[in-house]
Amino acid sequence: MNHQRSFYQWLMTQRNVVSANEIQEFANHAFLDSDFPKQSTDFDELSKYLEETATYLVSMTIFDEAWQEFQANR
Repeated sequence: MNHQRSFYQWLMTQRNVVSANEIQEFANHAFLDSDFPKQSTDFDELSKYLEETATYLVSMTIFDEAWQEFQANR
């Protein structure tokens, strides 16, 4: 069975209390976001959620960069 890791699961591997970069800071905030779509692997669903709900994401560019890394590591 090919279990695909969700974007959230990948993002949690980027967490860093020091928040050295924007993706790590995004991961730290997403961890505290109880409504984050944790099982999603869908770009549009995640993008829509972040645009409408996530006040902690200063720029969608950060999500785009994180998504590209997520895709590269699948």
